[in-house]
Amino acid sequence: MSILDKVKIGNSVQVNLELSKDRLTKETIDAINVSSLGRISDFRITDGKGIGVVLQLSNGKEQWFFEDEIDILDENGNVIKRNNNKENSNFIFYFLRRLNYENKNKVSELLNPINFFIWLVVSFKDIF
Repeated sequence: MSILDKVKIGNSVQVNLELSKDRLTKETIDAINVSSLGRISDFRITDGKGIGVVLQLSNGKEQWFFEDEIDILDENGNVIKRNNNKENSNFIFYFLRRLNYENKNKVSELLNPINFFIWLVVSFKDIF
């Protein structure tokens, strides 16, 4: 279920600042610290993989956010929990996301084909 099925232009949502503060300006962060609520003014396609939301913030400025950077509120102002079954349904993708590669320093570790395979999978996991 898409965010488009849950909210409409004019609805209020809450910004999760921890997920988005690394790309926001100081002015936007200050506005969110004053009030984390924003009103949806538009939807945008983010990168071909999802829908972004343009919010009007407490300072009157507009800022776009990724779908996962906001929390949808019900009519009472409570956060609606999201179901992320789509992300966790495939064991292989779940395994690949949790896979980490530690740099190898010894020649024997570098030449080990298993280590090479793990490095290769970790290097390409964002493509999948």
